[in-house]
Amino acid sequence: MEITITTLALLVLTPLLVWRIYRRIAARMTRQRSIVSRHYTAILVFGGMILVPAAQLLDNPYNLAALLVGTAGGIGYGVWGLKLSRFEDTPQGYYFTPNARLGIIMAMILVARILYIGVEIYSNQGKGVAPERLTDSPLTMLCVGLTAGYFACYSAGLLRWRRRMRQEIDMV
Repeated sequence: MEITITTLALLVLTPLLVWRIYRRIAARMTRQRSIVSRHYTAILVFGGMILVPAAQLLDNPYNLAALLVGTAGGIGYGVWGLKLSRFEDTPQGYYFTPNARLGIIMAMILVARILYIGVEIYSNQGKGVAPERLTDSPLTMLCVGLTAGYFACYSAGLLRWRRRMRQEIDMV
């Protein structure tokens, strides 16, 4: 691979991009108001991130297995993340504080894999090599499953917590 000005610019700007993404994700891993519609939306989005590739991978059991193993691992991390979270019922509303490290790690796994795919596409540019589909790599499917499983499980856990709070209020 020859070093052009574009390649050099990408090498310099990539760490800045990673840092900005990290800071944005870290800013979301603080105390947050629990909004039920956001939790439902997260379940739909992250569930779709699992179901859409799974439907495309029915003829590729190896990659489907990687997606399912990643999802199972993500769900396990989601359960662990819920145990490490702090939940608050205040007069102003319901709040939760996720475990920042675990949430950042789960999100950055997918970001790192997407950046790697971008570098791979850039390096094969002009070589006549067709870019792979996202579902062609078992490692990518593992990363997608981990991230989507974690955030879907976490959102489902937040909904369960909100339902439990509502039931406690109804009993009183």
